Amino acid sequence: MKILYINSLYSPMIEGGAEISLKLIVEGLKSRGHEVVVVSLSPDLGLKEDSVDEVKVYRAGLINSYWPYAKEKPGKLSRLGWHVTDRINTEMGKVVKEILELEKPDIVSCHNLAGWSVSAWDAIHASRIPIVQVLHDLYLLCPNSNMFKGNLPCINQCTSCKLLRLTHPNKSKKVNAVVGISQNILTRFTTAGYFKKSGKYVIYNTRAVEAPAIKPIRQKDQKLIIGYLGTLSSIKGIEWLIDQFKTLGFPANLLIAGKGEVKFENKLKKAAKGHSIEFLGYQNSQEFFSKIDVLVVPSLWQEPLGMVAIEALANHIPVIANKAGGLQETVQDRVNGLFCYAHRPESLGEALTKLYLEPEHYNEMSAVARKSVEDILSTARMISEYETVLNQTLLKSI
Repeated sequence: MKILYINSLYSPMIEGGAEISLKLIVEGLKSRGHEVVVVSLSPDLGLKEDSVDEVKVYRAGLINSYWPYAKEKPGKLSRLGWHVTDRINTEMGKVVKEILELEKPDIVSCHNLAGWSVSAWDAIHASRIPIVQVLHDLYLLCPNSNMFKGNLPCINQCTSCKLLRLTHPNKSKKVNAVVGISQNILTRFTTAGYFKKSGKYVIYNTRAVEAPAIKPIRQKDQKLIIGYLGTLSSIKGIEWLIDQFKTLGFPANLLIAGKGEVKFENKLKKAAKGHSIEFLGYQNSQEFFSKIDVLVVPSLWQEPLGMVAIEALANHIPVIANKAGGLQETVQDRVNGLFCYAHRPESLGEALTKLYLEPEHYNEMSAVARKSVEDILSTARMISEYETVLNQTLLKSI
């Protein structure tokens, strides 16, 4: 089977978990004897052929008003103009058509389509090639990919999202199969009227996490080392975590790993001043997990899956998470972690206090943490599930 993969970016250009997971999928299916080709975007105009770890990669220049992955953030009007073009970017559709004619794949697996737009679906469908769409984020529902506005998660599409995504539900009928990286994200799309004619699947992303040493048994009155790992931004709930940490009435340190916009980082550091809070910048995740007792994932938006929580659990670390999105499918309340609730901010501090006051409960959760995500950690499992979806979709399209 010859598989063409389409994503906004591909290694070594990595903006998030989608690029990491896609590389695992591509290389995994190549190792099983399938022919694989990747198509991604580039800030430089034109179509160039590249090779990454013996995988053929096309890098197509983005035909839009600016490159969205630059450090400088354009003004509001510029961003609106970019998204208007990106509703149905027929110029990028022509690029997809050109590559399809060159490569003649049996099937196309679409991932993040920001920059490509749903014109990619149009071009593939017109070529009578089956499409498998993988949902890593909410881009096809929301131009910002997160359905988060005014410091609150959106329950439904706002007016601007509806206008910019007006044709998308109907165009999604061209997709033969859809894969959600969690049941939560798949349900959000099907509830919104997408993928009515598509086969539907859930395949969890994975990470290769070697089994580390079991965490030492916690003792009564032992200082609690709390960790946060991820982008420093409002949508991730980091301000909520800092505010709650400052209210704790027991010995604790908060280690924050990750980076964000300089202005926002400075705001956080000012808020943390005078408290046992340390900003570590970028950290190797395994090294970071060895330093902490509990990971807090206070995301205010609906995380599609929350891979950082899975990685922490794989390291025998209980997780405190806001009960939202895909985090609900891996964090099990009072089993491998605890839930907190954004609508009740004090619940985060209460969860941390519970772990400190009840070391026996902490030890029980730590003991089962890795086992609770063992199946998700299998790369072979993920590759096999994608291979099955591709084979089934191809057979149904004959």
